[in-house]
Amino acid sequence: MFNFLSRKPEHDPLANPAWPELGRQMPLLQGLSTEEWQRLEDRMRHFLGHKAISGAHGFALSQNRLLTIAAQASLPIINLDDTAYQGWHDVVIYPGAFVSREAWRDEQGLMHEGAQNVSGMARSDGPILLSWPDSRQGPALDGRNVVIHECAHKLDMLNGRADGFPPLHAGMVQADWSRAFERGYQDFRRRVDYGEPVRIDPYGATNPAEFFAVLSEYFFELPHLLHAEYPAIYEQLRQFYRQDPGMRLPVLGLDENDW
Repeated sequence: MFNFLSRKPEHDPLANPAWPELGRQMPLLQGLSTEEWQRLEDRMRHFLGHKAISGAHGFALSQNRLLTIAAQASLPIINLDDTAYQGWHDVVIYPGAFVSREAWRDEQGLMHEGAQNVSGMARSDGPILLSWPDSRQGPALDGRNVVIHECAHKLDMLNGRADGFPPLHAGMVQADWSRAFERGYQDFRRRVDYGEPVRIDPYGATNPAEFFAVLSEYFFELPHLLHAEYPAIYEQLRQFYRQDPGMRLPVLGLDENDW
């Protein structure tokens, strides 16, 4: 039985004296303009005011921890509206990796079931589950961000089950999205299957939903690397998230062959 300790946000959770310096220290948020920073804070207030964030197994949630989670979750939607994260209410933070006993369906439609240690999960029946150690490390620019990964799954689920094809905005072309992601996924899966060296987390080859979520992590943390690997996908994500992290973040993850 879990022992959940819920923390309700203050009237203005960003009135915490640790903010905004806490955010300024996050590499993930480098280069945001004044206007973008304001939108980030607005989304954080909405997130903290509308999501029930709880600690599992007695894990204490300080205000700094809440702000760290909210900043990462809010960055992908700073240029989207408040309905982007509709349809779910709860965020559960674990003191470490946790065991998932979920059933899942593979690309061939076959169901699998088993236990595995995971650092995050976006459950189709509602909550997001996150490991705090992984969430704490998320703002580093290393292509790994469990908060953004699970929030990307939730965006994907806005039009049904997670399948790597979220609802697109007006003006985006479905055929362009499908072409970019299908070609990119098949290429990436082939490279992983044949043991070729890859600079993107091989977990993205699991299925199209994980490919979308993993590449969303790279879009926000190592955008230049993602652009070098899959420029067509980068363009689709730029349109989908309505921002361009490559314009504000330092160039990381590339070698001389990319220039």
